[in-house]
Amino acid sequence: MPAGESSGSVVRRILLGSQLRRLRESRGITREAAGYSIRASESKISRMELGRVSFKARDVEDLLTLYGVTDETERDSLLGLAREANVAGWWHSYGDVLPGWFQTYIGLEGAASLIRIYEVQFVHGLLQTEAYAHAVVERGMRGAPAAEIDRRVALRLERQKVLVSERAPRFHAVLDEAALRRPYGDRAVMRAQLRHLIDMSEHPNITLQVMPFSFGGHAGESGAFTMLRFPESDLSDIVYLEQLTSALYVDKPEEVAQYEKAMTRLHEDSPGPEESRDLLRGLLQLI
Repeated sequence: MPAGESSGSVVRRILLGSQLRRLRESRGITREAAGYSIRASESKISRMELGRVSFKARDVEDLLTLYGVTDETERDSLLGLAREANVAGWWHSYGDVLPGWFQTYIGLEGAASLIRIYEVQFVHGLLQTEAYAHAVVERGMRGAPAAEIDRRVALRLERQKVLVSERAPRFHAVLDEAALRRPYGDRAVMRAQLRHLIDMSEHPNITLQVMPFSFGGHAGESGAFTMLRFPESDLSDIVYLEQLTSALYVDKPEEVAQYEKAMTRLHEDSPGPEESRDLLRGLLQLI
């Protein structure tokens, strides 16, 4: 199955969930009442409206009836969306090493038309070499079996294919100098990683900037974050914030706007792509 099709299923879940939420709110029905109508809890309705779970056709049909949606065309459209939303993504085969909260992100990443990131701890996963990724995963999962580490690295390499696919998104990365100076692996691994970043920065859909130590304090003071934009006009931008054991998906317009300002400042304050390549070449000479 094409990666775009399985990634799109995550977007369809979110679109369907948001439409169900709008229908419920327009009728003044509580999540508790909606849950009762489909023999489920209020939290189940919340997860459905956030696009975090798959949809049963019967549940969607019952909710549409409750919300007064009687037009057959509208019902068929939403039920079709539910069927498409249940398509399994390629990453499900990595379920043994993939946390549930990260599966949603991989689907969104694969469906995005624009990915913007700021990273401070290490090189972003989509830009890592295999050896560097192995060093990062191994350090983050001390004592894990070698087979599990290899599986996680394989998943990361599979994700990277999105940047060179036919429907590759625009990818704009700002890497803090700290992410480039912090060693993962030996000198050979770090040198290869820096050369890889220089090569990747030449791709037409990739913009890479380095925020140098010399700039001082900057707009990325709250830490790493990712912003995702989608080709679907009715799906708002999403900010992804990864934590140690979970993740936050921020989509409230007023909150997304704050991250937009921070990202814009990072773009404006960091050296441009060519100067950033010079910084990478300079760091390469120091290793």
